[in-house]
Amino acid sequence: MMRGDASTVMVMVMVLVMLNQIESAVVNVSSLPHRKYCNIYIGKWVYDQNYPLYDSKTCPFIEKQFNCQSNGRPDTEYLKYRWQPNGCNIPRFNGLDFLGRIMKGKKLMFVGDSLSLNQWQSLTCLLHNAAPNIKSTLTRSPSGLSVFSFPAYNSSIMFSRNAFLVDIVGAPPNRVMKLDSISSGSLWKTADVLIFNSWHWWLHTDRKQPWDKIESGNVTVKDMDRLVAYEKAMTTWSNWVDQNIDPSKTKVFFQGVSPDHGQANEWSKQGGKGSCIGETKPVMGSKYRAGPHRAEVVVAKLIKMMKKKARLMDVTLMSQLRKDGHPSVYGLGGHKAPDCSHWCLAGVPDSWNQLLYHELLRS
Repeated sequence: MMRGDASTVMVMVMVLVMLNQIESAVVNVSSLPHRKYCNIYIGKWVYDQNYPLYDSKTCPFIEKQFNCQSNGRPDTEYLKYRWQPNGCNIPRFNGLDFLGRIMKGKKLMFVGDSLSLNQWQSLTCLLHNAAPNIKSTLTRSPSGLSVFSFPAYNSSIMFSRNAFLVDIVGAPPNRVMKLDSISSGSLWKTADVLIFNSWHWWLHTDRKQPWDKIESGNVTVKDMDRLVAYEKAMTTWSNWVDQNIDPSKTKVFFQGVSPDHGQANEWSKQGGKGSCIGETKPVMGSKYRAGPHRAEVVVAKLIKMMKKKARLMDVTLMSQLRKDGHPSVYGLGGHKAPDCSHWCLAGVPDSWNQLLYHELLRS
């Protein structure tokens, strides 16, 4: 055998040995116990030059109240933060994968108040950005149902405005909120993925309060502790899911309670300017001074008690940390006071949808 032939044989042997070692390593890794479950909702915000996930200027149907850059917000650093769970990584949102692998032939519906609108708008912008040349349609009905569709994928992303989830019947001055009654369920049953939300309107009073009395069981009262009323209503919602949803066909999520940032002492001992006005950076780390949100605690407890599988999208902590993400004085949505409740787009709700994408991939 010539010297060159011997060298070639030696190289081939070494390659075969390396391939065998790699194959053995793969087998060994796959045989190991799965790592401890990672809670994707516990983490921190990290600065990332590859963000935001889209430019609000390229989303032609974005609500004016969420389009902070077009409304004159001068700073852009708030757009550059990515949610990083402690102990694991999550995939970057992939709109084409979301449409083609997860949502092809399916309907997804957000049900709730303007925070659900915020998340729905975010998702439609993310998908439009991923597939700008694919035909899409947007329709809005007087009943409060908005539908964003991709005919090529036979897929619809919907938003149904329903701030309380339970029924409100009658006309002023005799509008009654029925804590034990849900009549909107026939619409909800048409979806393959449901994301519910409720809390933002429960503390409204006076002219912003869309009801005059509360009915619970056979008792009707002028008013009651709002957190107690909320728990009764969310119990009705959880019972409705248990009685009406087949988890093998429909995935159910509850969008965790989105916080307000109207009181700076909740995140700072100094208090700042008293609200979200002028805030340009997140709270760093994984802790929020004010602690858990009381409404989130109620929802988490109820979901644990449900018979049917429902998933809490526990976005409260990650949102509490984003005191910088609100429209503030750049919302132009009819708010006389600075808007420290909703979120700028692009912004925080994009990360909610990134986690939703991860949840749907995992399920």
